[in-house]
Amino acid sequence: MKWADKLNLGRIRGRLPKARTAAASVAAGVVLAGCNPVYLVTGEVLKAYSTAHVIPYTLEGSDLDMSCAMSEALTPLLMSFGRVTWDPNQIAVVVYQASGGCAESRAVEYELESMAALRSMDGPGSQDATIRQKRMLAVAAARYYESWTRFNYYYGEPVEGECPSLGGEQDQFIYMIGLLAGLQALNAEVQSTTNLGVPKNLGSIVGSAVKCLDNEDWWGAPNALEATIWAMLPGATPDNEDPFERLAESVEMGDEAGVRIARVFQIIAATNRGDEELVRQAIREHAESLRETPSDEEWMLVDTIATEMVLSYSDRLWMENTGHRTPNGQLGQFWDDQEDDPLEDMDIDLDNLL
Repeated sequence: MKWADKLNLGRIRGRLPKARTAAASVAAGVVLAGCNPVYLVTGEVLKAYSTAHVIPYTLEGSDLDMSCAMSEALTPLLMSFGRVTWDPNQIAVVVYQASGGCAESRAVEYELESMAALRSMDGPGSQDATIRQKRMLAVAAARYYESWTRFNYYYGEPVEGECPSLGGEQDQFIYMIGLLAGLQALNAEVQSTTNLGVPKNLGSIVGSAVKCLDNEDWWGAPNALEATIWAMLPGATPDNEDPFERLAESVEMGDEAGVRIARVFQIIAATNRGDEELVRQAIREHAESLRETPSDEEWMLVDTIATEMVLSYSDRLWMENTGHRTPNGQLGQFWDDQEDDPLEDMDIDLDNLL
């Protein structure tokens, strides 16, 4: 039985004795609010169904385009039920963060178009693509920040040294998604060169709150996220700590688990430091890990997203140096890799040739 089924079963068992009380509360809410009871019940069913089944089902898939389409299409529908029942803030954390990722992916495509146009000496075309990139980053930042805002509504604003009461895997996963959304909101806002009101201290807030998650349970991602914040914020690294050593440890955990999101954090930190050699090494190791360890079936989408993000960094390097993206099937390889000379591998018997 999968974690979502276990969680759902536990909820059913826990709530059966309270069925009459719950029904009475719903009825009273309908009378007092004047709501259509069909809307109220439908809202509750959709919220429960999305949490118990849509999210787990989506996480087991690997089609990122379909996941994006679902997130962007269903978000208004799910959120609209906040007009007839209490706001579905927990599911909002997930769908707004996912929708932000969709917008950021489009921004990457515009960035690559800008780089290609620049190599072709098309200045206006490059500038136009950059403008579209920044506009899409502003959309991503707004969506990420909405996810962060809903995260605060549901879990409470993070307080250093304090942790909310988290339930099972699903609750912890959504908590981690919310923290990630906060950091993504700040990063996307900066890149968009717009001011959307994202607090500039979100990095330190997230770095403190991520300690509420068990690093081993979540493939090294919590420590990797914290280490990335250390690497990006001046003076944030504690004494006797090395963020890149911490990242290397987390990456190893993610590779073994088949959920390689820590690798993305490693590449982000290396890019921020301007260490292209480490970026290339990380991309090579990610490709090798994909060949050696299959994705965890329960978290297939998370691992696929990680690979897509690693590919985007590879594409930037390829585009900058060759004018095109990473060739299909060549993730982990680079344009200047030295190929073996076939003549060096030939065993030539000179005596037989004479």
